Amino acid sequence: MKLLALDTTTEAGSCALWLDGRVIERDCPAGRSHSETLLPLVRELLGEVGVAFADLDAIAYGAGPGAFTGLRVACAVAQGLAVPFDLPVVPVGSLLTLATACAAASGAGQVLALLDARMNEVYVGRYRRNAEGGLEPLNDDRVCAPDQVALPDPATGWVSTGNAPGAYPVLAERLAALGIVHHAALPGAATVARLAAARLAATTPEQWPSLFDAALAAPVYVRDKVAFTVAERLAQGGKA
Repeated sequence: MKLLALDTTTEAGSCALWLDGRVIERDCPAGRSHSETLLPLVRELLGEVGVAFADLDAIAYGAGPGAFTGLRVACAVAQGLAVPFDLPVVPVGSLLTLATACAAASGAGQVLALLDARMNEVYVGRYRRNAEGGLEPLNDDRVCAPDQVALPDPATGWVSTGNAPGAYPVLAERLAALGIVHHAALPGAATVARLAAARLAATTPEQWPSLFDAALAAPVYVRDKVAFTVAERLAQGGKA
C-alpha cells in the first residue's frame, strides 16, 4: 500500500508517505504558511522516492481539532489530490494522533491528549489501550478552559501529551499535582499515516469508495467560535 498523509492541525505541519509499512516524513518549513509550503513539500517527498500521485492507493489527513486555517489546508489538499485519481481520503483525529504517538513512545495504556485551542481553551481527548493493542476513546473530543479539564481519578497509570500544558501553567500544575507525567508533543503526519493504513487494512478495497469518499472529507472543529471579537479582546486587556 502507498499512502500519503498530511497534517497541518498545528504550526508544525508535515507530510508522510507510507510504503508497505515503511514511513518517510517531512516537516513543513517553519515561519511560512502551510498553504504555501505543504503541496511543494508533498511533491518533493514523492519525487525523492519515485512515487507519482497516480501510484498512490489513498490519502489521509489530520482532520482536527486544531488550528482552523490549518485544518482547511490539509483537507483541501487531500481532496484536491484525491479526486483526479479517484482515491479514498481517510480522516484521522488529531487527539488520537497525539495519544497514539505518546502510547507508542511511553508504553502507557491510558493517555490524556491536550491540545492548545487558543482563546484560553484546550482540546481534550481521553484514550485507553484496547485488547487489540490500539487506543479507543473514552469520550468525545471536547473543548474547555484549562482549569475545567476533567482529569482522571484515580490518575494512576495515566500520562498526558500535547502542547496545552506548556501554554497554560494552571493545567501543568494540575497535572503535576496528580503525578501525571506529561510528554510535550504535536500531531505529525507519520502517525496519521500509520493510523490511516490500519483503518484501510481493516476493510477491503471494495469498501473504500463508500467508507472514505473524498467528497465527504471535512475538518473536525469541535467548536464553532474561531476568534475573539474586538470587545472580547479589549475586555481581556488586548488590543482592538
